[in-house]
Amino acid sequence: MHNKLENLFPDVADIPEAFRPDAPVEQREYLVNGELRRWDGPLAPVRSPIFLKTAEGEQQVVLGSTPLLDADAALTALDAAVAAYDNGQGLWPNLRVAERIQHVETFLARMREQRAAVVKLLMWEIGKNLKDSEKEFDRTCDYIVDTIEALKELDRRSSRFELEQGTLGQIRRVPLGVALCMGPYNYPLNETFTTLIPALIMGNTVVFKPAKFGVLLIRPLLEAFRDSFPPGVINIIYGRGRETVSALMASGKIDVFAFIGTHKGAADLKRLHPRPHRLRAALGLDAKNPGIVLPKVDLDNAVEEAITGALSFNGQRCTALKILFVHDSVLPAFLDKFASRLAQLKPGMPWEPGVALTPLPEPGKVDYLKTLLEDALSKGAKVINEGGGEARESFFYPALLSPVNAQMRLYHEEQFGPLVPVVPYREVEEVIDYVLQSDYGQQLSLFGSDPEQVGRLVDAFANQVGRINVNAQCQRGPDSYPFNGRKNSAEGTLSVHDALRTFSIRTLVATRFNAANKALISEIIQGRESNFLTTDYIF
Repeated sequence: MHNKLENLFPDVADIPEAFRPDAPVEQREYLVNGELRRWDGPLAPVRSPIFLKTAEGEQQVVLGSTPLLDADAALTALDAAVAAYDNGQGLWPNLRVAERIQHVETFLARMREQRAAVVKLLMWEIGKNLKDSEKEFDRTCDYIVDTIEALKELDRRSSRFELEQGTLGQIRRVPLGVALCMGPYNYPLNETFTTLIPALIMGNTVVFKPAKFGVLLIRPLLEAFRDSFPPGVINIIYGRGRETVSALMASGKIDVFAFIGTHKGAADLKRLHPRPHRLRAALGLDAKNPGIVLPKVDLDNAVEEAITGALSFNGQRCTALKILFVHDSVLPAFLDKFASRLAQLKPGMPWEPGVALTPLPEPGKVDYLKTLLEDALSKGAKVINEGGGEARESFFYPALLSPVNAQMRLYHEEQFGPLVPVVPYREVEEVIDYVLQSDYGQQLSLFGSDPEQVGRLVDAFANQVGRINVNAQCQRGPDSYPFNGRKNSAEGTLSVHDALRTFSIRTLVATRFNAANKALISEIIQGRESNFLTTDYIF
């Protein structure tokens, strides 16, 4: 492993031409009120997790820089969104659904033109391998298409009138106001757009701040955003959150807060809002998803799913399996199979064919993982796999650790990286207690073949987590399924279906059912006097 890591980072000449880094980009543009404005203030450097061999040794690649906006610039963007919404009287919130869909479809077509540029930046900015970078882009496009279709279906159902107890009414979903959308660095395109697109298409105006890493990849989409939506509908800012986002929340002008990050970060920001009872929140937060391997189990499947669940994108997923509970009777075989399968994962650079393990984008992450590893080793854990825990610059080779216990930090903390803690257990009550006492409740995975035991555990955990995966890793998709969590893991529910409801509210127009009112409503509809009262059917 030491020799592999010595030769991990390439010389620029060894990189295929299509994937070589471009010259550093000094980005000074940000989008406000339909204009790409220039920022003449300080810039934040954007560094890749990838190092290159040079005559002076391994050097970290600098990809460019982005604007370090201040609070005043952020508030200017917010003012544009507030003006575009205009207390619900603006152009965008009053467009017919079919017209808003047309704007989103225009954006999608422009976005698809930037696929190669965005995929390349995903690899260089966050170290995501080529296959997964392409998948993230394509899945995001598919999500937009699915959102459009879901909204069409929702609007079709809303296009009819209902008659109840002598009251005629039409119920439609309308926007909430101004939304602040912030995404995570591990899925800076996909996870961000799962809130951004529903917020926009439902008629809200938006201030969007890209993730702290994966920020340059939004640049190829700035003109598409500018040209596809009316001025002020989408505003894109950059900078440190404690300066920009804090000012936005403290203004009290944010109506919807869509955030994917830590529960502490979300709580700190929500506390800044002067009218929290008026703030709708959609939050994807921390998780410590357990995988539970029962004594009667298809061990090969459990290992395969656990490997992918724990180490896909180096374990940097909120849905990753972050702790494994394995029954004593199958522990030796599980560890042996897991270590053997882990050894087959290829470390390398994101563009290399078949690569599974790549450098980590977060500064200081390798040191943090080493601290967790040393703490576990000092309290009795052992590294099971050869080379586990070895590191070079931004790369950390996965470590399979066992036995892990409650005295170790790794038992409690979300490592968000390639450390795989395995906790042996004898009685299943030990695992039940862990889940019940945990501060997190996003998902878990059950691996077993005994229907009585699996059924009992499903019932034990159904009121503890948002999703139970049977003989499968934790995951978000399919996007039509609800994605949520309990405790400190989430607030609200997201899916293609649920997100449209999260960023809107039902409004009812009702009247007494008599001849005069029937005639009035009929004339409004036939004369197309209202965008709300309509029986249009969107094909």
